[in-house]
Amino acid sequence: MEVQKRDAALNAVADSLRRITQAIRLSSSVVQDTLGITGAQLFVLQQLAAQPGASLRELADLTLTDQSSVSVVVSRVVEGGYVTRRVSASDARRTELTLTRAGTGLLRRAPALAQTRLMAALRTVPAAQLRVTASVLERVARAVGSTSEPAPMFFEPASGKRRRAAPRRKQAPRRTGTTR
Repeated sequence: MEVQKRDAALNAVADSLRRITQAIRLSSSVVQDTLGITGAQLFVLQQLAAQPGASLRELADLTLTDQSSVSVVVSRVVEGGYVTRRVSASDARRTELTLTRAGTGLLRRAPALAQTRLMAALRTVPAAQLRVTASVLERVARAVGSTSEPAPMFFEPASGKRRRAAPRRKQAPRRTGTTR
């Protein structure tokens, strides 16, 4: 009986991970198709809309990611013209990130984002349960070969690894006529 309960619990965990991953993947795909940016990039824009002038460190806290991971995404939205970087007027060591007019316009057209719902749901979980969940997931991540490097944001290519269309293969010229 205990084995059946354990198997049921394992199934529930695996099923929940699959559903969360699928929801984030589908949401990111809709964002990509609708807006031409990744779900991670939209998530960063949403957080900057909520806290204009945030620093990179503050944005990492808002997105629950490592500073180096969010930096990759910020570089891409700056490059896309959706965010500007400027030196803080009160502290020259601090860089502030702000949405541009294009970034604000993009947010107005943005579909709902699964990452936003995921983070909101996690914020409602009691701290003790979060600690246990984090411990279990960290253990599983190590077991499946996760590196110790900071994790990129959901479905965002790692730095320098942008998604590109697969190169077209050149077809060999067809021979017609006689064979030798």
